[in-house]
Amino acid sequence: MTSTEHPVSEAALEQLRHVSTATLTTQLFKHGLRNVFIQGIVPLVKPAAGAPNLVGPAFTLRNIPAREDIDHVGIFQDPDHPQRKAIETAPPGSVFVQDCRGERSVASVGSILATRLKMRGVAGIVSDGPIRDSATIAALGLPLFCAGASAPLNLAKHHAIDVNVPIGCGGVAVYPGDIVVGDADGVVIVPRHLAEEIAHAAGEQELMEAFITERIEAGAPLRGTYPPNEETLAAYQQWRKSHSSPR
Repeated sequence: MTSTEHPVSEAALEQLRHVSTATLTTQLFKHGLRNVFIQGIVPLVKPAAGAPNLVGPAFTLRNIPAREDIDHVGIFQDPDHPQRKAIETAPPGSVFVQDCRGERSVASVGSILATRLKMRGVAGIVSDGPIRDSATIAALGLPLFCAGASAPLNLAKHHAIDVNVPIGCGGVAVYPGDIVVGDADGVVIVPRHLAEEIAHAAGEQELMEAFITERIEAGAPLRGTYPPNEETLAAYQQWRKSHSSPR
């Protein structure tokens, strides 16, 4: 499943920057997808209220357990080491997603590599492992979702093995080119072929929920309001004429 087979419009990406991961999980659930929210990670820096989401196609790195006779600091002298190669080839606008098998005792990235990703125009980083140099990385302003902080270097537990292949991250399958969406709650993976449809439906859901919230704040009971009955739906259609989708 390649990006050329399933192009995603800039309009859809912009819509995804302004809908919540909660909304996206609901829409994906309607398509039968229950396991789309990466577990065990949080934003390194909590996004400000109203800030756009992290959105971009996944560019992946797979790690396997390290082996002591192979994984020593000397291997970083090779410019084609898979981790270095991944850093240097992740496309601008992509989200760098690492499979660290949920290993929390070592870092998955440090400040120099994170800085290089930022300078190359990568949109953000997602890892189901921790990071090192967390204060320095937080100051970069590069969106990053991870499993906290840990100082030991990645070689102590990780052997980078494959670049831009299907991986598991926080228990979720991530295929290259899938659309990554991160907000204050965490990260959702939207299968690329569904991105256009999900983006539109998510915008519609949030518009409906804005209307329902207004009614609840005005004292309406849940019965007939959430979920809406025919009368509420008719009122929504009238309300909608003077409102537009979030983006």
